[in-house]
Amino acid sequence: MNKTICLDFGNTRFKAAVFNGDVFSEEIVLPDDETGTIEKLLQDHQPQNTILSSVIEHNVEIEKLLAAKSSFHKLSHLTKANFTTPVGKPETIGADRLALSAAAVHFYPRKNNLVISLGSCITHNFINQYHEFIGGSISPGMEMRFKAMQVFTAKLPLVQKDWNFPLIGYDTKTNLQSGVIAGMAYEIDGFIDAYSTKYDNFNAVLTGGDTSYFAGQLKNKIFADSNFLFKGLYALSETNNG
Repeated sequence: MNKTICLDFGNTRFKAAVFNGDVFSEEIVLPDDETGTIEKLLQDHQPQNTILSSVIEHNVEIEKLLAAKSSFHKLSHLTKANFTTPVGKPETIGADRLALSAAAVHFYPRKNNLVISLGSCITHNFINQYHEFIGGSISPGMEMRFKAMQVFTAKLPLVQKDWNFPLIGYDTKTNLQSGVIAGMAYEIDGFIDAYSTKYDNFNAVLTGGDTSYFAGQLKNKIFADSNFLFKGLYALSETNNG
């Protein structure tokens, strides 16, 4: 059984997922993208295949290491995919959005899919029933919203998320938490309503680190999968490392 490591380098975290065959085994949070870190990962798991999705200026030396130790693919607009990208500048599409689109088509083919990813930013990614990635929207994520209010005001503090916030805040902290967290839930529901009104045969997927919480707060029916991006990377690895 082949082992695959899928690497996801985002704006705030370096993550890896291990697949045994096509079965998701575990997620690993990496401290950095140094060569030694990646070398230890490869030594510990001995993968046959690797794939990298990166939205940052990562350490390019690790690409040589991955290629030397495995069948390696770096995700880009040149990647062979199960969908097309009829947009003006496909090279500007983030690697994470490509992986999410691949997962949508793989798991929910011939659907009008809206994949909502909760990360540093919230991305809404629309893949139509003809397997075309059309685009979507990007807005600030939770931590960015909290930080922006602290940075761009004179007196508002930086607060942390707390899922037990009240709808009607009773002090500065709870007002900020209600505005950010409840506001995100209403925003997500609003987008789902708009897309589902415009498109039939519609499907919505929620993913990202806070999926389990927000899935329970939405009024719309969605599929929730915190590992959706990794599953898309695995599908792309199978196509491009075959």
